[in-house]
Amino acid sequence: MGDHLVQTFAALRAYKLRAILTMLGLTMGVATIITVVTLIQGANVYVEQKIANLGANVFQIGRVPFAARDFLTVLKALKNKYITLDDRDYLAQHCKHCSGVGARASVSGRVRYGNQELVDTNFIGHTPDMGRIDTRTVELGRYFTESENDRGAMVCLIGARIRDDLFGGADPLRKIVRLNNQEFTIIGVYEKIGSVLGQDQDNFAIVPMGAYLKLRGGRFSVVIEAQATSRADFELAQDEARMAMRARRHIAPNQEEDFFIGTAESYIALWQSISGAFFAVFLMVSGISAVVGGIVIMNVMLVSVTERTKEIGVRRAVGARQGDILRQFLLEAVALCTMGGIVGIGAGFIAALALRQFTSFPASVEPWVAWLGFTLSAGIGLFFGIYPATRAAKLDPVVALRSE
Repeated sequence: MGDHLVQTFAALRAYKLRAILTMLGLTMGVATIITVVTLIQGANVYVEQKIANLGANVFQIGRVPFAARDFLTVLKALKNKYITLDDRDYLAQHCKHCSGVGARASVSGRVRYGNQELVDTNFIGHTPDMGRIDTRTVELGRYFTESENDRGAMVCLIGARIRDDLFGGADPLRKIVRLNNQEFTIIGVYEKIGSVLGQDQDNFAIVPMGAYLKLRGGRFSVVIEAQATSRADFELAQDEARMAMRARRHIAPNQEEDFFIGTAESYIALWQSISGAFFAVFLMVSGISAVVGGIVIMNVMLVSVTERTKEIGVRRAVGARQGDILRQFLLEAVALCTMGGIVGIGAGFIAALALRQFTSFPASVEPWVAWLGFTLSAGIGLFFGIYPATRAAKLDPVVALRSE
């Protein structure tokens, strides 16, 4: 094996330019595969940590589906009755395995402080229970109290984007901002969340639901968020909530429900189905590139066999067997592919990390992805190198020695 390796690298050094150009196609294919797999893997982890982060044992109840694959289902759901704060109160009384039941609603608007303004801000109304159900963490100040909610106090908690853009990092507590032309006093600031797949998650303001009613009016649907008493009671709490909502909304046993329950698992399942489709398409395209690279390597190896016919004849004449010739050329094909694959793995990781560094798109560099690229490139070399190696091994030594 040692002699074969020495001869392999000697042959590759003798034709450096041809070897580099031969590896280029496979390098591009492997680099594309590594980049796609790394980005998809990173996006999956990001979704699990950010989008599906509902908190421990929390599920949602809404008027429209939280993770819909069919747009017609969403259109149909828009005809459903609103979910109201009275529904939330009823559920809190009848869900025995729920440790907390809150409600939230949101609307887009603009926030203003002095001469500065921030648009597309998400104004969120919370019931007091959401303080311990919601996963966001208050960094400065405090959450509002139940009495502030009951009297509709005009207080708010803001996201990090509002603090940074309107206050330049200064302490915003007790400052007054205008949310859709209503004055609110800032009592708290949330920790920075960052972006989720390019969407800023820190441009929001949370107000008591009592104040949200003044801001928005009474005609809107809320999303109920319920927290089960424990993980073991999670399914039981959902069943109790479903039965309570059906009873509250007078839904007969054979009637379809006019509300939807969402969990972290439902968000993750939707994302995985979407990412799986994208992954399959990108993998097919990059796989074609890798196969084309393999075909190029096979053609180059066939040319190499033709050019080195006399060399093969000499080696056969001094005692080399067919198996030795076969292993020699097969090893050259695998070496070409693995070197191209290693370069492609490095290029793919660099491209994925550059996207993570300079854009908001996530990337997760995992060791198994590198092994995938290495195994793929070695497999392509083995598969496409068999025919040229077999052809070289079957050359008649007498005919090979006569060749010029």
